[in-house]
Amino acid sequence: MSILRKIGADYTPGRGTTFTVWAPEVEQVEVSLHAPDKKKLKLQREAFGYWTALAENAGPGTRYMFNLDGEKERPDPASLFQPDGVHKASAVVDHSHFNWTDKNWKGLSLEQLIIYELHVGTFTEEGTFEATIQKLPELKDLGITAIEIMPVAQFPGNRNWGYDGVYPFATQDSYGGPEGLKKLVNACHEQEISVVLDVVYNHMGPEGNYLNDYGPYFTDKYHTPWGNALNFDDAHSDHVRNFFFQNALMWLRDFHIDALRLDAVHAIYDTGAKHFLQELREHVNQLEEQEGRNYILTAETDLSDVRLINPIEKGGYGLDAQWFDDYHHVIHTLVTGEQEGYYEDYGKPEQLKKALEHTFVYNGLYSEHRKKTLGTDATANPAQQFVVCSQNHDQVGNRMLGERLTELVSFEMLKAVAGLVLLSPYVPMLFMGEEYGEENPFLYFVSHTDKELVEAVQKGRKAEFAYFASKGEAPDPQSEETFNRSKLQRSYTSNEKQKQLREFYKQLIQLRKTAPALAKPDKPNMKVSLEEEKLVLHLIHTGATSNLYCLFNISNQPQETTLVNTSAGRNWKPILNSTDNDWGGSGTGKGEALVSGASVSLPPASVLILEQQT
Repeated sequence: MSILRKIGADYTPGRGTTFTVWAPEVEQVEVSLHAPDKKKLKLQREAFGYWTALAENAGPGTRYMFNLDGEKERPDPASLFQPDGVHKASAVVDHSHFNWTDKNWKGLSLEQLIIYELHVGTFTEEGTFEATIQKLPELKDLGITAIEIMPVAQFPGNRNWGYDGVYPFATQDSYGGPEGLKKLVNACHEQEISVVLDVVYNHMGPEGNYLNDYGPYFTDKYHTPWGNALNFDDAHSDHVRNFFFQNALMWLRDFHIDALRLDAVHAIYDTGAKHFLQELREHVNQLEEQEGRNYILTAETDLSDVRLINPIEKGGYGLDAQWFDDYHHVIHTLVTGEQEGYYEDYGKPEQLKKALEHTFVYNGLYSEHRKKTLGTDATANPAQQFVVCSQNHDQVGNRMLGERLTELVSFEMLKAVAGLVLLSPYVPMLFMGEEYGEENPFLYFVSHTDKELVEAVQKGRKAEFAYFASKGEAPDPQSEETFNRSKLQRSYTSNEKQKQLREFYKQLIQLRKTAPALAKPDKPNMKVSLEEEKLVLHLIHTGATSNLYCLFNISNQPQETTLVNTSAGRNWKPILNSTDNDWGGSGTGKGEALVSGASVSLPPASVLILEQQT
């Protein structure tokens, strides 16, 4: 494991600020202090192209830029705060002064997580960390145990998903900056809510990206959808790796973040002896020893590869979990009938059973969409290593019109789909607004200031959806209206149907937390059977003191079925029925107790949950 080098502006009370920057190919570096005093200070060159100097009078709030070879004045690549945006001066931040009140908080385990993915800019009308804090009681009431925040690294303007960030260490100024994020994390921990932060280590955004002026942060050995790949295994790559390792450790150590969600790790190219992700895990393990607590690393990937999550001693990278898109794709295609694009590989009922029993649907099978064999076998991997959802920012926002599932299926089907996610053995994740059927879309939006870049993004979006011209035109991503349309309405307080749906989600979450059979849900403790033609799924969780029978009809027709004969003659007590009046259904109650082998009538798009004492 490599020895890490501090970078950026490191403030020490009573001593001043040490400025350190990696710029191996320049001949001279100065730091230009802009405020409160204007001053230039030469940095001394050290080994491997690092430059450093101590400014005794530079304290928190000091604005500064680095001057390269007397020609280019640029913000700090490791800037902790960009109060005036991506092109202006960086600011010194004091990480030592915040009044944390979470010293007894040690985080939650993966199996305790019920994740709520949110975008700070559209989660509230104000679009700030402070406004998010005001909504935490609502999430606590719902039963959420973790929020997953879409990227907050500084991006151009104030409207962006966050994946165009160009200062990985700087917390977005329009959200409330580093102080605002710390307040949000501290408030979450007071509510016993874990915080997952989405970080991007596979590419950098285009506007305000000055890394090439400093050194070989990128390599042309590999290409990503966003251009040249970040340099994780070419010449000088040790110092690029250091940059991102330090970033991850900063979020965990200085911001008390509980978990990192690593964006699109399949676009992190590294053929070196020790993969970037494995070494990241090792550095985080070291931090865990220092801090006396655990941190979770979870990855987004489309490779269906257990190497990411297998232990390092068994040849894996040692990450804790990964997003499991197969489950989303199977559910989505079965309930919507959509088969375009990557959905063409899904839509077969038997895939739902496979996803529950074996996890990866493509576990060494040929993918017609990708035109290649894909995946490894994840049957032996614990269910807690996989995060599942029926909606997320990608699956909603990458649609031309940003439609949520609310617009694509019936109200009753929304409840059935909620059950498939929250009653699966996997770690469930909701997308903001899903719990009450938010009707506003979640669209793709940006606020670039570079006119040519704006035009390129607009043209690219139109070209991407040219095939769907019959549905209209893709909304302009640069328009403020597109951004405003993506904000949550929170209309469930005045909309009876939405209120009922939210209450149903609340009951499902409560059941997941309290049912003995779901205390440690996993694939070996579960029996699955599927009537493919009827689209009726039997999902039985077995526990030490009780069993839970989850019966789903995900067709749009009423179906007759028979309870699986698990222990003949034993009573199954109905405890939750999605068709109850309480949840906006047409039923009259949970129904009578049933015995194994009994016939059951299931209304269209419904879920019936029964419990059996053992």
